[in-house]
Formats: sequence, C-alpha cells, structure tokens
Amino acid sequence: MKTSSADEHDEENVKLLEKSKERGSRNGRVVKVHNQALLSGLAYCLSSCGMILVNKIVLSSYDFNAGISLMVYQNLISVIIVSVLSLLGLISTEPLTWRLIRVWFPVNAIFVGMLITSMFSLKYINVAMVTVLKNVTNVITAVGEMYLFKKQHEGRVWAALFLMIISAITGGITDLSFNATGYMWQTLNCFLTASYSLTLRRVMDTAKQYTKSGNLNEFSMVLLNNTLSLPLGIFLILVFSEVDYLLSTPLLRLPSFWLVVTFSGILGLAISFTSMWFLHQTGATTYSLVGSLNKIPLSIAGIFLFKVPTSLENSASILFGLLAGVLFARAKIRERSQS
Repeated sequence: MKTSSADEHDEENVKLLEKSKERGSRNGRVVKVHNQALLSGLAYCLSSCGMILVNKIVLSSYDFNAGISLMVYQNLISVIIVSVLSLLGLISTEPLTWRLIRVWFPVNAIFVGMLITSMFSLKYINVAMVTVLKNVTNVITAVGEMYLFKKQHEGRVWAALFLMIISAITGGITDLSFNATGYMWQTLNCFLTASYSLTLRRVMDTAKQYTKSGNLNEFSMVLLNNTLSLPLGIFLILVFSEVDYLLSTPLLRLPSFWLVVTFSGILGLAISFTSMWFLHQTGATTYSLVGSLNKIPLSIAGIFLFKVPTSLENSASILFGLLAGVLFARAKIRERSQS
C-alpha cells in the first residue's frame, strides 16, 4: 500500500501506523536517536512530495503516455525491495497464501484503479490543483463512513469538508490550464481512493484470519498489494494497447528516463517506510498535521517547477483548499481524542 500521497493521509493509515508503533514499542525495536523525530519527519515530507513531483516529470515533462506501465514498474521495484529486505531478516512479512490472496483481491483491484487514475489525472492537471481536488476524497469518505459504519462526525469536520468542496469548485473554475479529461480522471480517482479506504477496513479484519501471525503489518500490505497488482497491471497494459507505444517510444532508450522512473519507484516505497518511521517517533496527531501542511510547499513547488499559468483567483482558491485540509486534519484529531 502506498501511503500517498501519494497521496491521501486517511484515518485508516493513521490507525494502522499507530498499531505498528505500539507493536514496535512492545518489542523494543524503536531506537532512540537524537533529533530522529525531525529527521524522520523530513524524510517523510521529502519522499511524499518527491513521489508526486517525479511522477509529474515522467508523465508531463517526458510526455510518457503509458501510465499503467509506469505503475507496474514502480510496483515491481517495491516487490523486489521488500522481498529482499524480508529475506535478509530486516523486516517481517506474512507468507502470501491462496486464501489470503482471494480475500484481498477485491480491495487490490480498487488499489490498482486508484493508482492508474492518479497517473492519468497527474498527466493532465497541475500538481497544485491535483492536491486540492484530492480533498474531495475526504468528503466521499466521510459520507461513506456515515452510511456504511453509522459514524457521526462533528460540526467542525463537516465545516472543513464544505470548505474543501468550495475550494475544489472555485479552483476548477479559475484554473487557467483546465483540462476536462484530467478532471474526469481525478474525480474517478477520488471515488476509488475513498472506496479503497472504506473497503480496506472490512477486508483487513477478514485477511488477518488467514495470516500466520494473526496480523497484517504495513510491510505485508505493501508486498501483498504490489504483488497482486502486477498480473492485473500487465492485463491492463494489453487492454489499453500500451505495448505498441512502449515498442515505439524512444524514451526507453534514454538512460536518464530509466533513472527517473526507477527513482520514482523507490520514492513510492519510501513513503511507506518513512511514514512508519515518522509515526514511531511522534504520533498520529503530528503525523496528520504534517501530512496536511506538507501539501502547501508541494503545491507551490509544482507551480514554479512546471511553470503553471495561474491567476490571483486560482492561487487564492488553491491556498483556501490547502488551509481547509489543515482545518480538516485538526477537526479529525479533535474528534478522535473525544471518541
């Protein structure tokens, strides 16, 4: 599971990482190093921002038109690295049994769709607007929690969600580089990301029954999700006829291109590792706030690095949406502390 960024810092990720922190503390594996909280936070921010920016470079600057192939390659890198670390005994992962795979496959299909639509939207929309539009995921997730899990949210949470909707609408209206195709892919990505978060909660409990240890840690989820995504991704490459493009594009003969895409795959995996490390040194509150605040420099960097045409109105909408994300994180922290 890529803690994304790449993207979205949903409540399930925080809970999962917090459980990992508790297990690590009980086993005495957390090593206290001076300024490690600052170092882990910096590593998390850099990997999170870097993943999105490097993907944008691959898809837009290089004009690479095989987003599914890029996803498959990144996931293959994750599988290789996690498998090697597991064989060396540096991390622990659960064996991938057929029973576990059958239980996990539905949520993995959503996971693949989430990654692919994120690739497609990032090709057509600038980084700042992608970041703001991703806030819509929080709205869909909150509504899903209310209907599926009968969870009631505080007024502060709904107020922040309302501000997110307003910022997304005004941002789209004032977007000088508006692309209908990109917005369509991003809308679909929001629904799939929310579906992944909501489905994950149910599937995880069932999947744990088919593991050797009775638990499913972050590393096992990374290995499970990315391994299962490979055959599905290859099937989609054939369906979308990306093979013909890959055989004809001169990009695959550029060493610099392979360096960038390989680096993007390493960054994708780094997000999972650094997020766990950061939470081990701090807590869910700091993790959530930093995740929201992290979007501000990411959006600014995206505008300047890719020379995105913008206006005062659009910039104000983006800033408004980013601040709404921070308010949402604070409201959710307050809600969790009172539950």
